[in-house]
Amino acid sequence: MNYSDVQVTAVNTLFEPLDNKAVKLVSSSTASLFFEWEAALSEDGGAPLYEIVFDKVGGDFSKPLYKLMSNNKGFANNAYVTHKVLNAVAISSGVNPGESGEVQWTVIASRGINRVQSSAVRRLNISSLEGFADIPDELYVSGEGSEGGTSVATALPFKQTATGEFEIYTRLEAGKSYVFLDRKDANARKFFTDDQAKLKEATDDTNMQVSQTGVYRITLDFNVATVSFTEIRSIGLWFSPENKILFNLPYQGKGIWSGTGTVTFRQESWGRDERYKFQLTTVANGNNVTQQFGAKNPTDSRPTAASDPSYYHLKLLNAVTQWDDKWKFDGAVDGKSTTISVVLQGDKEYTHIVKVN
Repeated sequence: MNYSDVQVTAVNTLFEPLDNKAVKLVSSSTASLFFEWEAALSEDGGAPLYEIVFDKVGGDFSKPLYKLMSNNKGFANNAYVTHKVLNAVAISSGVNPGESGEVQWTVIASRGINRVQSSAVRRLNISSLEGFADIPDELYVSGEGSEGGTSVATALPFKQTATGEFEIYTRLEAGKSYVFLDRKDANARKFFTDDQAKLKEATDDTNMQVSQTGVYRITLDFNVATVSFTEIRSIGLWFSPENKILFNLPYQGKGIWSGTGTVTFRQESWGRDERYKFQLTTVANGNNVTQQFGAKNPTDSRPTAASDPSYYHLKLLNAVTQWDDKWKFDGAVDGKSTTISVVLQGDKEYTHIVKVN
């Protein structure tokens, strides 16, 4: 058997966006720009793969600033490129945060090991976001209004969820100051917001306060200099077979919710149903919003004493459902008083603990 390389044609025409298009980026996770080009042809009739590549104006794309696959896992001759990616492209090309500059882009078609770069090149004028050029590797919350108090040594850590992105679940006290720090050090850089939306670097005497004491999920994105606060009103044990919350888990402090109740499995024709997850009530724009925590790692079996701790790891789900992303209780829980704790702390995996009393 002889192997023969499959030839593929270059993309001849770029459709969208138009050459020299100006795009002003916005700090929204859903904002994007549509790219489209003429389809390439392959010798064997199969579908080519496509990559969009960005470079500095005048570059030859041999060392691109950024590249990404098209829609449909690379098989579509179009792509939605998020404003966040375009901001990274602009910054990589030398555009300062909050300023404008030009980059260029083209498309590479491939089939097997053969890659063909389009001769068509277009420019894009990007007005970048006001993100931070020097992004912290870690982040903490400290101050009288925080759970860690005023000592830097006891500042509570955020969880880094992606490069430049941080998250924490914590209680803030109204009328008392707090601030974000990039390390546990007296000389740490400080960050704050004066509108609960835009993130800024603080001076030594800059602090923040919340208007209402509560437990919050605070997310910061240094890539786009944004911050958001979501109040967590309650977390409860969601028992899937009964499609309801069995009992609430009151907040205990420092990212831990814990509650005790009796869990009785539901008798079905095939056996005892023990599936569960967690449901929380948050507040957005003054309105209650229902969300759920579920299994980070898919599972369809009961845990045992030998189960890996990752069985209990959890994540915030994109949708509220009765059954999806659930866990199963150990059989020892059935009909017994059980204490369940949800642990959302920045220095460890988000997880939960089930203890039969």
